[in-house]
Amino acid sequence: MSDSPAPSFLLPQPDGDSEPFWEGCAAGELRVQSCAACGRRRMPPRPMCPWCRSLDHTWAATSGRGTVWSFVVSHPPLLAAYAAEAPYNVVVVALDEDPSIRFVGNLVASADGPLGEVDPATIVIGEPVEVCFGTEVDGVAMPRWTRPLPMS
Repeated sequence: MSDSPAPSFLLPQPDGDSEPFWEGCAAGELRVQSCAACGRRRMPPRPMCPWCRSLDHTWAATSGRGTVWSFVVSHPPLLAAYAAEAPYNVVVVALDEDPSIRFVGNLVASADGPLGEVDPATIVIGEPVEVCFGTEVDGVAMPRWTRPLPMS
């Protein structure tokens, strides 16, 4: 039994398949794995292409733009670390380059903003969003989503 305190939030556990994704997040890039044989993108990353079964793959940065495909609003009871943050949104974003690639995250007003800073009543399925990366937590930069700034 460990005497170390439990982490305040659940954090991803990068492995050999996902490490390039997390390295991209730390560099401010939203990267997606692609099959080197058939060219299809896939997320989450995995060692074998589910379409052609090739073991060869590449990684490429995306535009980081997408649309809200779905969302929920989390309310207590939750894990203790998240209860103080509730209610907050969890969005599913379809990537512009390939809408079959979807990411789960939070819609925030700013990269370092709190989880509940966007009024859930204002979230619209189909609205455009852009990836952002806030302050790292325990060395992990998590992708989050913001509304694009209006063109001037």
